[in-house]
Amino acid sequence: MTRRLIVVLALAAALVALCSATWHLAWRRGIGALQQQATVRADRNVSALADTLERYESLSYLVASQPVVGEALETGAPDAIERANRYLSDANAHAHADVTYIIRADGLCLSASNWDRADSFAGSQYRFRPYFVDAMGAHVGRFFGIGTVSHVPGYYISQPVYRGGRIVGVAVLKLNLEWFAGADANEPVFVVDKHGVIFLSSVPAWKYRTVRDLPREVTAAIEETRQYAQQSISKLPITPVRALNASEARVVRVGSRRFSPYYLLTQRGLGVPDWQLMTLAPVDPVLDDARNATAAVGFGFVSLCLLAFYWRMRRARLREMMKGRTLLQKAYAELNQRVEERTADLQAANAQLQTEVAERTRAENELRAAHAELLQTSKLAALGQMAAGITHELNQPLTALRTFSDNTRVLIERGALADARENLEAIGALTDRMGKITNQLKLFVGRAQTHNARSPVARALRNALQLLQKRLQPVSLQLRIREVRTLADPRSQPAPIDAGGYRPFDVTAEHASLIAYCDDLRLEQALINLIGNALDALDTVASPRLCIDVDVADEALAIAVRDNGPGIAADVLPRLFEPFFTTKQTGKGLGLGLAIASSIARDCGGSLGAHNDAGGGAVFVLTLRRATTLAPQPDPAAPR
Repeated sequence: MTRRLIVVLALAAALVALCSATWHLAWRRGIGALQQQATVRADRNVSALADTLERYESLSYLVASQPVVGEALETGAPDAIERANRYLSDANAHAHADVTYIIRADGLCLSASNWDRADSFAGSQYRFRPYFVDAMGAHVGRFFGIGTVSHVPGYYISQPVYRGGRIVGVAVLKLNLEWFAGADANEPVFVVDKHGVIFLSSVPAWKYRTVRDLPREVTAAIEETRQYAQQSISKLPITPVRALNASEARVVRVGSRRFSPYYLLTQRGLGVPDWQLMTLAPVDPVLDDARNATAAVGFGFVSLCLLAFYWRMRRARLREMMKGRTLLQKAYAELNQRVEERTADLQAANAQLQTEVAERTRAENELRAAHAELLQTSKLAALGQMAAGITHELNQPLTALRTFSDNTRVLIERGALADARENLEAIGALTDRMGKITNQLKLFVGRAQTHNARSPVARALRNALQLLQKRLQPVSLQLRIREVRTLADPRSQPAPIDAGGYRPFDVTAEHASLIAYCDDLRLEQALINLIGNALDALDTVASPRLCIDVDVADEALAIAVRDNGPGIAADVLPRLFEPFFTTKQTGKGLGLGLAIASSIARDCGGSLGAHNDAGGGAVFVLTLRRATTLAPQPDPAAPR
């Protein structure tokens, strides 16, 4: 074991050394090629920029040598200034410069190529500009800054204008260097002035940043000359990482983040003016090549080690195979003996298995017979459930029929034929309702109901209360409809319809607009079952109270039926909506009312829930989808 561990450690050390050597070799080779390319690109950009500056420097000298320029600066006559304006405009157009202008010895601009534009330099004071000071000192002025009038950055070349052996003013040529070669390259290129401020850059966000900290006096001089106007000058986070053999090239990291990119920085000086052109070449390709080479060498070394390990294991396996063959021959004889013994056991087991198969076949036949009997029993149970549903749903209309018929007999005896006629019409409507109920019972079993039927909620609620009016007489009834933001919004104010005992209410235009996705008859069925269930719970209450709240939101509405009865026991809640489950005394209920109401809610895309109220009693909440308009509904009693 110790020997094997030593071999593994030695191979791991060799792998690390080989990968390290490969990494360094690939890095040096890649960084050398990248450095050579960056040097060529930097030299090309420096040469192009220097040629541009030298060409325009000669042009500024020619402008300063023109007699019309000297005459305008010396005399200041209007006609001389006008001739100078036209000359400068023509010369600037042919030279493709930005602006050409002349400044009097006191710093006032007399004439400019943009004299006829709103942003003309004529009349501006430039005594504070360094290029003016240099030219008045008989030197060529070179300066890069942001214009005080146009607010456009540019390079200014100034020449003294001589007249009779003395300097009478300065001729200035402004160039826009944003187009210089390399400004649109994929790799960042920027130029810094003698203070280290970046004023030209292929990355716009780097402009007017510094590559080093500025002394306080330099910052003050830049502000005094308004070289970069109101630009906020801050340091560009360039962190040196590694110096290379060449003094003007090094690896740096640009940015203050943890994973900021690495670049190869190459810089070249222009001489005149005292600028530095810097190029940045991404180092990521070199790192990727080094990683790939290291990975290839590492995988190759590991593959060789695995091949050697496989060869060694194969030799050991061959030795084990030869040894195993000898043992196999010995074991073969023993196996033959055991096979004979097991054959006898299998013959006995086979006989026993045949017996078990016969028993299983008989049991399967009995199971099929029991299954057929169970199906017949299920059909009889379903038939009984349908009969119970018919009995439950017809109970309320039959009670109402008895009430209306008794009232009609009394009204006829009194001679109130109009009221008796209304009762007879109600009896006819109840008879139609009973016919519809018998046709609708298949919905409780099959649930084949359209989800597009729509019904006015207030009308269904009025019909349900009218059907139960006799039972509602001793109950304090509160009925209200309220608009809410959401169905759980407690801040909405209620709009009551009626309160204190049962009184029929009229369906106003506001109430008629409350429409739910549900069939008229089925909605009334659900409401009758919920209100009737609440009235059953109030039978033993001294001061029965019933509250029906209709909360209306944008896309749904909820009808809550509250009572002050004894509430719902905790063990009853889970089984509340099961068919034939009831807590009432025998003969007072079949346990189908809540099951039918829950089935109607689900078929209409809604839900029915129940809980105990915090103030006592039970709350049943019927939630339905809200519709905006009524749609014609097929008659449930019509033949299909």
